Amino acid sequence: MGSIPSETIEQIAAANDIVEVIGSYFPLKRAGANFKALCPFHQEKTPSFIVSASRQTFHCFGCGAGGSVFRFVMDYEHIDFPSAVRKLAARAGITAVEKSRGYAADDEERQRELRERLLKLHAEAAKWFHENLIKREVGDAARKYMRARGITVETAKRWQLGYAPDGWDAFGSWARGRGYDVRDLIASGLVKVKDESDSTASEGSGTAQRTAHAKASYDRFRGRIMFPICNDVGEVIAFSGRLLEDEQGAAKYLNSPETGLFRKGSVLFGLDKTKRALIEANCAVVCEGQLDLISLFESGITNVVAPQGTAFTESQARILKRFVNEVVLCFDADRAGQKAAERSLDALLQNDLIVRMAKMPVGEDPDSLVRREGKEAFERRIAGARDFFDYWIERETANIDLASFGAKIQLARRLAETISRVRDPLMRGEVISKVSARLGVPAQDFQALVSRQRGTEPFLARDHPPERDATGVMAPAPRHDISMLCVLALRDETARDFLRQQNWREILANVPDGEPLVRILESDLRPGDAASLNAFMVTLSPADERLVSSWLLQKVPANAGAMVEKWWLGIRQAVLRRQLSVATNQIKLPELSTGDIINLQKQILDLQEQLHELSQPAGAADN
Repeated sequence: MGSIPSETIEQIAAANDIVEVIGSYFPLKRAGANFKALCPFHQEKTPSFIVSASRQTFHCFGCGAGGSVFRFVMDYEHIDFPSAVRKLAARAGITAVEKSRGYAADDEERQRELRERLLKLHAEAAKWFHENLIKREVGDAARKYMRARGITVETAKRWQLGYAPDGWDAFGSWARGRGYDVRDLIASGLVKVKDESDSTASEGSGTAQRTAHAKASYDRFRGRIMFPICNDVGEVIAFSGRLLEDEQGAAKYLNSPETGLFRKGSVLFGLDKTKRALIEANCAVVCEGQLDLISLFESGITNVVAPQGTAFTESQARILKRFVNEVVLCFDADRAGQKAAERSLDALLQNDLIVRMAKMPVGEDPDSLVRREGKEAFERRIAGARDFFDYWIERETANIDLASFGAKIQLARRLAETISRVRDPLMRGEVISKVSARLGVPAQDFQALVSRQRGTEPFLARDHPPERDATGVMAPAPRHDISMLCVLALRDETARDFLRQQNWREILANVPDGEPLVRILESDLRPGDAASLNAFMVTLSPADERLVSSWLLQKVPANAGAMVEKWWLGIRQAVLRRQLSVATNQIKLPELSTGDIINLQKQILDLQEQLHELSQPAGAADN
């Protein structure tokens, strides 16, 4: 793994004003020197979410959320730290270069450089496809198709929809003309070679090999409407292309192959645009296709996602669980849609998601329904979605002769194996009750059958601890004197310089709550530099970052220099008194040698003398 240098972190923090960043997500109102809003991380009626323009931090006094601009993007967008850094770097036009380390540094650097080239290629390809659809004559037929599907120009621009011309090498020729190496075009999956083995041939032939590849290569996407597939921070990482007219033997939809950017089973289409709505609704409307999702989103139903394909993978379900607790499947009513729903069930249940099934009329899909019925009617359909197990039990038992003992046993075993994958004990018990009642068997007997299913154990072996809530809890504050010194060291340059000139490591090693102050004094942060504070905060745990964000909003006393000396003096005296108490108790032990007693007597006298010396300035100051 690479690391992002602290200098780069500071540069990115300095270039991203936290008021502007947070203000791009929701409105902030000025409150004196700060800004405030209703907290996005918990429900509240009175604003307790404060953004400090001077310190470039945020803190909620209601739920404790707080930290740097990086922490806000991480918690609000539900992304990890490197993704937040890249997002803010891109916003400021800064390249976030990671330092490689370890024995595989060179290979890691090559992989990073390839990823950057592929991201740039995909971004420019998306723009080229989009201009074909919007501006160029080659996109006439595609524009006609989009109008027939009810997709407006504004919608096409919002989703950067595009068109891949029906030529054999239209895209490849354009990309090579832009300077892209044919090997990168093949690595991107946007271009194929007639003989796939060519792409793995020796690189020793150099220019001759690249020329041969160029002659043998052709576009993967031809004559298709292009849907850019983005990761959760909005970077284009792949494409899905749809034929304008169905052709015998040709796939209606064609996706990019798996590449260094794209893992089909780990991406949810539309998540970069819909994740905030997912969090707010705590429910995901799941549909099969890109057009279904776009039509729902444009109608105003924005808590929607689509898997890349039909059935959910465990990775996709795990991603979705970060945002919601409930899923409503809006798959087509045909047999393929029903099978896709059933194949999705295991992955969704293993992540403790509540699953409901919205009924789709035969021959209809979310795209056609929402355009024909409208938003309100579709929302009623979602609200009335049945619990998946009610739908499933009814469907499974519909064509079974429950009077036949053999048929009933086979069905019970099949149902029990699926139910065994339900992790939540309350949900599992409820489903067992429903199935046993429908089959007419004692609930305890069916419970025993569920427990015996082999599917239960492998899943439990894969179990993983649940992720913590994005806001979590604030770390407990240390005792008052340490907290005050932390505030002063964070906020005042003079106070920090004073503390760093003391023998702080030796003293704080004897203070139980001293670790936060040690972290602050060990760092290179500059109290007057907000970017430096942000760079320091990203090194902390989320709980500690929330605590520090609360300290940064506290007022610093005008006489900070005198205050820091007073609190530090109190710390030193407390440490000496504790050491004196320990030595005094030790000298009373009966098994001590003469030498031990003499050493302890010297230690006690030394500690008493140090305490006496420290008390003199304090006494004079008090008078």
